Amino acid sequence: FIYVITAFNLAYPSTPWRFKLFCMPPNTTYDFLLPAGIPKNTSNLNGYYEPLLEAKFNSSGTYYSNLTSKTTFHCCIWSEENENCSVQADNIEGKAFVSTVNSLVFQQIGANWNIQCWMKEDLELFICYIEPLFNSSFKNYDLKVHLLYVLPEVLAESPLVPQKGSFQLVQCNCSAHKCCECHVSVPAAKLNCTLSMYLKITSGGVVFQSPLMSVQPITIVKPDPPLGLHMEITDSGDLKISWSSSTLVPFQLQYEVKYSENSTSMREADEIVSATSLLIDSVLPGSSYEVQVRGKRLDGPGIWSDWSNPLIFTTQDVIYFPPKILTSVGSNVSFHCIYKNGNKIVSSKNIVWWMNLAEKIPESQYNIVGDRVSKVTLPSLNATRLRGKFAYDAVYCCKEHECHHRYAELYVVDVNINILCETDGYLTKMTCRWSTKAIQSLAGSTLQLRYHRSSLYCSDVPSIHTTSEPKDCHLQRDGFYECIFQPIFLLSGYTMWIRINHSLGSLDSPPTCVVPDSMVKPLPPSSVKAEITAKIGLLKISWKKPIFPENNLQFQIRYGLNGKEIQWKMYEVYDAKSKSVSLPVPDLCAVYVAQVRCKRLDGLGYWSNWSTPAYTVVMDVKVPIKGPEFWRIIHEDSTKKERNVTLLWKPLMKNDSLCRVRRYVVKHHTARNGTWSEDVGNHTKFTFQWTEQTHTVTVLAVNSIGASFANFNLTLSWPMSKVNIVQSLNAYPLNSSCVILSWMLSLSDYNLIYFILEWKILNEDNEIKWRKIPSSVKRYYIHDHFIPIEKYQFSLYPIFMEGVGKPKIINSFTQDDIEKHQADAGLYVIVPIIISSLTLLLGALLILHQRMKKLFWDDVPNPKNCSWAQGLNFQKSTDIL
Repeated sequence: FIYVITAFNLAYPSTPWRFKLFCMPPNTTYDFLLPAGIPKNTSNLNGYYEPLLEAKFNSSGTYYSNLTSKTTFHCCIWSEENENCSVQADNIEGKAFVSTVNSLVFQQIGANWNIQCWMKEDLELFICYIEPLFNSSFKNYDLKVHLLYVLPEVLAESPLVPQKGSFQLVQCNCSAHKCCECHVSVPAAKLNCTLSMYLKITSGGVVFQSPLMSVQPITIVKPDPPLGLHMEITDSGDLKISWSSSTLVPFQLQYEVKYSENSTSMREADEIVSATSLLIDSVLPGSSYEVQVRGKRLDGPGIWSDWSNPLIFTTQDVIYFPPKILTSVGSNVSFHCIYKNGNKIVSSKNIVWWMNLAEKIPESQYNIVGDRVSKVTLPSLNATRLRGKFAYDAVYCCKEHECHHRYAELYVVDVNINILCETDGYLTKMTCRWSTKAIQSLAGSTLQLRYHRSSLYCSDVPSIHTTSEPKDCHLQRDGFYECIFQPIFLLSGYTMWIRINHSLGSLDSPPTCVVPDSMVKPLPPSSVKAEITAKIGLLKISWKKPIFPENNLQFQIRYGLNGKEIQWKMYEVYDAKSKSVSLPVPDLCAVYVAQVRCKRLDGLGYWSNWSTPAYTVVMDVKVPIKGPEFWRIIHEDSTKKERNVTLLWKPLMKNDSLCRVRRYVVKHHTARNGTWSEDVGNHTKFTFQWTEQTHTVTVLAVNSIGASFANFNLTLSWPMSKVNIVQSLNAYPLNSSCVILSWMLSLSDYNLIYFILEWKILNEDNEIKWRKIPSSVKRYYIHDHFIPIEKYQFSLYPIFMEGVGKPKIINSFTQDDIEKHQADAGLYVIVPIIISSLTLLLGALLILHQRMKKLFWDDVPNPKNCSWAQGLNFQKSTDIL
């Protein structure tokens, strides 16, 4: 029987499945009866084809011991789909001898190999695997395998029979078991080209040569075994088998799944699916499932991958589906269960549900799905409270009053995460911040901000878009995540939400939409200045508006006295054109600090940061309100017949000097010398010689703006010093800090202006103290520190327009008052004892303190008459003492 090849390409097409290579020596005759209908001799076709071989087989077997090293076995390729195989000889030399013989001939004698070729999943490596199948009559000598191949540059270049010199040689790797692998690298651009090849197998000096074979690499891709094989019970109670699909191959795969179920009865199945998952129904508690998966190209030829590693999944006696639920606050969830007690499934009518084994779930929330499946629904859930290490609630499916130790887990998370965004003052970026405090209890979760940008503004009701983008956010030290959008579209609407990714699923926070133009935090106002205006005496604060944004702005000012703790006062400016404001302040001579911030006038966005603080400088704002009050001390030298007058005054307070006095000027006026002035600088004492009968002096306070207008005058007149209108003067000590003085006047024709009251300790060269008293006053309280054992001199001077009158002088307290305190004479005895005995000093001081306390508090003054006592709680003071 002669097999006629009509195709132009004489190469054998390699199939994706495994085929056999049979080899036998040429020109050898064996005693063998070919099957009926097959002649022993081949025929010549058109003078080109010649007989390849005539075989005579016998049962004695074949031995190759007498073959030389140059002997070549021409091999036959046979696949399981054909009973016969084609033999080609000398096709590489340019001649083709083709014959078809029955494959049973080669299976009984000769050398046999299993061959399979495929492309790896990465589409970069072409592999041929050669496995020997020698019978007992063939010796397996040292084996060497070479693959010779031709891969054209372009798809169109595919000659009928490639030239011998165009083949590239690849040496194959053979293992200890004499199995060999040949690797050929295939560029991605040539996956659709036809690869021509043949094998040369050398063993014990004998060469076995296969026919020429051809293959397109893309048609024999062998994927890697599927990964990520996983089994779980679905919400509907089915067993879901899932795996990962390959991402390297450029075509869709189909999958073969084989599994076995070991329960009360065995069940095996083998299914082919195009999806990456398979559902198995009627899952029972206490069952065991073993699963394997392999993959192959869905459309067109291809090779099945190896089987994945087997995965075993065992169901428990109580099946919860789903076994775990992750949900958000306010949602409704449902659990199902199948309860197996021993070898019997508990009826769903007899199942009850408990929460954390502490709270029975009302039966109104149960649903019977079938005879075996019970369902419970939990509505309007609250956030799960962390209980020790447990961040979930345990939901138990029980048989009446008997509960299995297994439970379902419920995770309820508060996803109301507030996202705050602000646009910088340069309008170049938007920063969004959000806190993780609400989801800290959910371990193993990852957080991601996702957003969708619309072309213009925000919708009335923001919603989660199916097309969204993730945004990189970084955790800050304050516990907030921070994300930066740059560049930004000022008028676009950015819808944002936080996605919580967890192994149990993902949750999204309620979406919020922001427009960058409405979230601007302006730059703070610049060039802020603060000053007390001259002559007006107001705090003036000025600033410059920031360049961005261009919207109208409102301003907020805070100011206060500079110090460690500033008591701020606030002032709002709503006029967008304003650049300054003047505010009244109580103390014009203090240092004030002021800051300014701004915000859009329409209320959108945020207040800017406060500007750099501006401080006022203490400066004179007006001339002093008045000159100082002063008094004089007259020193007479009878030998030289001179009178020297010393003027005394106290420095002006800030409120009177506005704000400081740089110097004082004494102005003189006499009838003979006229008027002149003397600058005394910062001194508060000045002495001059009194030579004329009448001498008028005035003390002026001078600052950087000018001299005081309202000043005190004092006229020194020798004739007026003899005018006596004070008839009597009495002094009454109330306690150690208050003395009452009263006096009586006689009628006078002179114009009385005021009184000057002097007091000092007698017999001591102490400084004289004085007070100016209005002319209408007839009684006066002196508040000072008076020592009871000392004697004081009190002097009252009437001051007239014409000069200083004659004073009334007393050198002791009024006699009635002295007699009143004679009971305290023991106080005066203690003094010499203290001086004479140092060891009794401490005790004497304690006695003195007790006596002084009794003396001071026997007569509590009337607050209506003594100003220092007004507002005091004497009962509280007594308790303290």
